[in-house]
Amino acid sequence: MKDDYHVFAGHVLGKTGIDLKLYKERQMKRRITSLRNKHGYHNFTAYFNALETNKDLWEEFVDRITINVSEFFRNPKRWLVLKEKILPALLKTKQTSTLTIWSAACSTGEEPYSIAMILKEYFPHINFQIIATDLDEKALEKAALGVYQEQAVKEVPDFLKEKYFTEKEKLFPVKPELKQNITFKKHNLLKDVYPQNTDLIICRNVLIYFTDDAKEYIYNHFASSLRNEGILFVGSTEQIFHPAKYHFRIMDTFFYQKVYR
Repeated sequence: MKDDYHVFAGHVLGKTGIDLKLYKERQMKRRITSLRNKHGYHNFTAYFNALETNKDLWEEFVDRITINVSEFFRNPKRWLVLKEKILPALLKTKQTSTLTIWSAACSTGEEPYSIAMILKEYFPHINFQIIATDLDEKALEKAALGVYQEQAVKEVPDFLKEKYFTEKEKLFPVKPELKQNITFKKHNLLKDVYPQNTDLIICRNVLIYFTDDAKEYIYNHFASSLRNEGILFVGSTEQIFHPAKYHFRIMDTFFYQKVYR
């Protein structure tokens, strides 16, 4: 007989298409149990019944399970490598005039805006489009709005902050020109069709929450999404242990290039 967490997971899958079984169970169950207990529900059946009828409770639940933690230029040294080594190498292998970048699991938008700043500032002659996706519609709404707290922009160099943000009462809205090349849309990495012929995929600090089977599925689909010699940029805790299995080679720490021999 299934325990009530697994019954709950089945209900969530039916309602959202989010399969909690593909996330590491101990971590996800602890995360949801904490949220459930905070609101005074002592079992998952009662909690799901409440989620069905309470919009605020539901939005809080989705926000919690989709793990929205982000900031501009997170791990700055890796972004420096991206600017100075990865993008120049990528552009040398580029056949068409527009660079296609996918910011997967982009959360509230700091990541796609970060890459947009780099391209506009240091590669102004390059045409580019950024597809920024996430599972959480509320996070995407915040991303499209593009208004950030002071803490989020702490790693943004002052000259970029002055050029691409307008400070208003300790809030930092991004300027319209930074949004021009970015399209935000909902996407489930474990279910939906992946963009094709991408040059660069940025997916950082997300896959640590998935099971090994789910990660294998995602890496295979990332490889299919990238053009040959395209590059995958992952987070600082997400080293791929057998990159050749996915037709990747290590280009630098946390950067993998797709290469078919």
